Amino acid sequence: MPRGDKSKYTAKQQRKAEHIEESYEERGVSEKEAEARAWATVNKQSGGGERSGGSGKKKSATAKRADRKDSAHRAAQSRKGDSPNKGSASSSASKSGSTSLADMTRDELMQKARERDIRGRSKMRKDELLRALS
Repeated sequence: MPRGDKSKYTAKQQRKAEHIEESYEERGVSEKEAEARAWATVNKQSGGGERSGGSGKKKSATAKRADRKDSAHRAAQSRKGDSPNKGSASSSASKSGSTSLADMTRDELMQKARERDIRGRSKMRKDELLRALS
């Protein structure tokens, strides 16, 4: 069993861990490894046990949501074969300024929008930034 006392987890978190564990076992992962992965997933998604008591270093709901979104984004990138740390031709070209707006990343578009002081840029998606900048 993974380290730590599981008494601080809610019933919902425990059910979620059991479900994830069963899923891993169906895919051929050993029972011990499946349980460890399941609890790691629950911790990643919810920030750990949610019942009162414990370490006292709780994440806000907003921070938890941001972590889940970031985790999902990185997982989607890895499924596509992209690595967030890999340098691509488009990112190196955009630094030299010889690329179109459509080839830029959202972060690069956000920087251009910041330079042009475009209102509402922080809530814009990439396609909205493209329209606002062009």
